[in-house]
Amino acid sequence: MSYELKRELIQMDRALYEIIGAIKARIALERESGVAEFIFAAPWADAGREAGSVDGKAVKLEALRSEVLRCKRCDLAKTRTHVVFGAGSPDAKLMFVGEAPGGDEDLQGLPFVGRAGQLLTKIIEAMGLKRKDVYIANILKCRPPNNRAPLPTEILACEENVRRQIEILRPAVIVTLGKFASQTLLKTERPISALRGKFQEYEGIKVMPTFHPAYLLRNPGDKKLVWTDMQKVMKEL
Repeated sequence: MSYELKRELIQMDRALYEIIGAIKARIALERESGVAEFIFAAPWADAGREAGSVDGKAVKLEALRSEVLRCKRCDLAKTRTHVVFGAGSPDAKLMFVGEAPGGDEDLQGLPFVGRAGQLLTKIIEAMGLKRKDVYIANILKCRPPNNRAPLPTEILACEENVRRQIEILRPAVIVTLGKFASQTLLKTERPISALRGKFQEYEGIKVMPTFHPAYLLRNPGDKKLVWTDMQKVMKEL
């Protein structure tokens, strides 16, 4: 074996060890964030996938999710149990955006799984859809302590994540649930009572602001108003 060939093999071995080390480091970071399953695709696996295809969207969402799981842009990273990235169909025509995870969401790492989430599921099913047909996310990906309202600094640190989710999904309609989601996406300080029921627009996408399911649990008489809003959404879809 020539000297040049030996040197090339040594360099290849070193490169391989560096790659393995990088993979191990990524797995360690993911495990610290609560991830238990890992998917590694070959570089050529995306060949032929269009950016707007379902597979292409799924790949982009997974890449963003991996990034968000490691996020430490604000102090909520110190108190969270799990990052609550979002869940649903990459091909969803309808997206729901809420405020922030609560206690149940923080424990499970999934959006809207508590009492408010159960009510949201009933609303979705009343629209003739299932949760797996839509996409659900929040402005904040980590739970504020004691379910307090999000701080402006926390919204500023986190809102780019939901904007990137919307950019990937490009749904036909977004339903913003409550004050914080509606004001953040629409860049307004108008109260939710004035915003709800009227289509707005975000980056060319129709947005329907409405009351948050948690509000409806406290004010069940306003469920009829939300159902009126959802009927407008159904007509638009």
